[in-house]
Amino acid sequence: MALDGRFLGDGRDDVPGAWLTLLIQGDTVGISRQLAWMSALLRLPGVLLPVVSGCSINQYQPSHFQFTTIVEKTEAGADGWRAACIHATVVNKSTLEPYFCKFGVGMPIATEKFGLMSEPLAQRIAADCANEALREVIASPASPLPGLVCRQFTSTFNVVLNRAVLGSRVTAWCEEETKPIRVDF
Repeated sequence: MALDGRFLGDGRDDVPGAWLTLLIQGDTVGISRQLAWMSALLRLPGVLLPVVSGCSINQYQPSHFQFTTIVEKTEAGADGWRAACIHATVVNKSTLEPYFCKFGVGMPIATEKFGLMSEPLAQRIAADCANEALREVIASPASPLPGLVCRQFTSTFNVVLNRAVLGSRVTAWCEEETKPIRVDF
């Protein structure tokens, strides 16, 4: 998070690290340059460590979606089914209360629109759609109750994913054959 409360890379700043440039130019309001540098240096590991380690805060990564083939593709055209299972522990930022959200993600192996989809492509699409759904739900949660927020997320994720890849679905349950992947935010 930048010193002015914005998140880096959220589209509201033109250049990643623009807040550091502002600090160097002395463009901070209400605090001395030394305090600004000290604050920036103290926050730097919190910004760099997730980036360097390939992780991010409150974001799904493609590697979270470890798909298992449920139905093999045997015919030409749209065919086959793959599924993944996610057990996400999410922390409510206002109360710091953790809650558990379990959901299954199913996608066709081949579609009319995309043809045969590689697993990395399916993982990328699932992660991007999950993050879009997460942003929508965090922006306006329907309820403060974790279970209802989880349900709202899976419902929103289902709509977004099915819009991206017709026939995909997100459910509150996981296919038996899938291995649950734990994701902690």
